Amino acid sequence: MSRIDELYRRFPALLMARRNLSRNRLRSGLAALGIIIGVLAIASLGMFGTTLRAGATQELGDIGNEISISPNTQEGFDELTDRDVTEIRRVADDDAAVVPVRQRSSTVSRGREQSIVTTYGISNPGSLYAASDGRVPDRLRQGALVGSSLAERFDLEAGNSITVDDRTYRVTAVLEEQGGISLLSPNNAIIVPAEDFEGSGYSQVVVKSPSGAAANQTAVAVRETLNEREEKVSVFELQSITEGIGQFFGILNAFLIGIGSISLVVAGVSILNVMLMSTVERRQEIGVLRAVGVQKLDVVRMILAEAALLGGVGGVLGAILAVGAGLVLNQVVLSNPLLTFDPTNLLYIVLAVVFALVTSVLSGLYPAWKAANETPVEALRK
Repeated sequence: MSRIDELYRRFPALLMARRNLSRNRLRSGLAALGIIIGVLAIASLGMFGTTLRAGATQELGDIGNEISISPNTQEGFDELTDRDVTEIRRVADDDAAVVPVRQRSSTVSRGREQSIVTTYGISNPGSLYAASDGRVPDRLRQGALVGSSLAERFDLEAGNSITVDDRTYRVTAVLEEQGGISLLSPNNAIIVPAEDFEGSGYSQVVVKSPSGAAANQTAVAVRETLNEREEKVSVFELQSITEGIGQFFGILNAFLIGIGSISLVVAGVSILNVMLMSTVERRQEIGVLRAVGVQKLDVVRMILAEAALLGGVGGVLGAILAVGAGLVLNQVVLSNPLLTFDPTNLLYIVLAVVFALVTSVLSGLYPAWKAANETPVEALRK
């Protein structure tokens, strides 16, 4: 005996439901099609939102573990001092990289090519950047590091020379291209030793922590320490950007799923119509069943089994199609089809199938109640 036959033996209402639905296959198929479309819409739109979030996160990169500390110019503070940097290092996480930065606009030239770019003065650029050509030293005492876009424009590589504000530097390294959002964008900039800047103050301090939680703790500690008496510094956390993006995509997902749910509600109305028509057509049959002793509850079970069968079949087929759509979507957008099996996406699929079953059963309640409460005499008379 097959598993399906065993299932029908244990649940005779399910067998009757299958037989009743097969009487008008076109009508039953159209009702199931509505469920398939609804499940596909909910699951696909949910997975689409997850894909958008993953794509945005991929573009932003790992930025949530960085904070920027700058002087509060509104309160009259124009720069950070060495003492401020010392305090930041003291309160920062032990594994955090503290990078003081000086900044100015400079005239950069090589041969006949000339341009005005941003110049950073950083002593420990190796804490933030890696090189695509050459090597980024842990301590930058001589030479210059050139951003990828600037190197391409001036046709530079490690070992070449470049003039910055009438001072010639040997290019120590060409930095890797930085994608997404960054506190310091070096792509079209140049980095020189901090000692080559006039003055001793800093325009900002970048702190790169091992994790977003550690960065948040450092930000809190810096505010409590440096702003204890007056608002001396402003602290910007890149984690706030990622949190905002997460909240936005959460709202977007809910909106998309809400749109998909409308199609399931419409499918529920279709099932309600199918069940009502089915009970009207089978009034005499149901009357005979009631006359020979079939209880009201058994009639209700039979009608609800039909509705649940429609919802179950439609839900499973819709889930299969949704997985296929997810594989294609994630391959095209992220080149990673396996993201389809992310727990969040699987949750959307499961919720869509459950919603389909619940919608189908609820749609069958009124027809089941109407069929069960009609007296056998009235049913047989018509």
